[in-house]
Amino acid sequence: MSKVANKVAKVTIFFWIMKIIATTLGETAGDFISMTLGLGYYVGFAVTFAILAILLFFQIQSPKYLPALYWAAIIATTTAGTEVSDLMDRSLGLGYAVGSLILVAGLLSVLAIWYYRDRDLSVYPIVRKDAETTYWLAIVFSNSLGTAFGDFLTSNLGLSYIQGAFVTASVIGVVIALHYLTKLSDILLFWLAFIFTRPFGATFGDFLTKPVKDGGLSLPRDYASAIAFILLAVVLLFSTRKEKKMRHSVE
Repeated sequence: MSKVANKVAKVTIFFWIMKIIATTLGETAGDFISMTLGLGYYVGFAVTFAILAILLFFQIQSPKYLPALYWAAIIATTTAGTEVSDLMDRSLGLGYAVGSLILVAGLLSVLAIWYYRDRDLSVYPIVRKDAETTYWLAIVFSNSLGTAFGDFLTSNLGLSYIQGAFVTASVIGVVIALHYLTKLSDILLFWLAFIFTRPFGATFGDFLTKPVKDGGLSLPRDYASAIAFILLAVVLLFSTRKEKKMRHSVE
């Protein structure tokens, strides 16, 4: 009987580095689609979710973990998360606080369904299609929630982009400390870290592209997106090669 292959990335330090870069790319790419191209939030939402649906279809149908496809799907979830947050606030007029509460409810609902079905919320390894589908739904809600929270920090609380990044980095630091100093569930800590790495990357993306008068560096969104994409590709290539070497050394 052939062994069923794992479908998702292993959670390592490289995972978190790529997650943060991917969230920065998602922020700049999402703003590029809706603002720079002038498509607006409704069209931007439709475009990004169409791309996300296509990538997730191939990801879930794939018989094994393909690093490039997996991280393309992660980027798509962060880009879609940017559009969801902006759509809820600016087009629907809900505000980032209410939007965050709605997304929290959505994430908790997905995790509750996942746990009710499997009695387990482990994020690695994942081999079944139904588990992977729930995994990606949780990621979409998590990235959308992280975006809305980051925007809440800067838009509602009036923090600068650097201050917003510092706040979210501090939360991530607390999560890391809890991992090493307590016996709290690693699954709970994973989702907390996953959520808060999103606003950290998002506020950094805003810092790169927003006008100087607003506390940003005013880099063109397409340039910032290209830089983030190249960085992600380099880290992905390095981590993939290192993982292959480790597997070969074990064999």
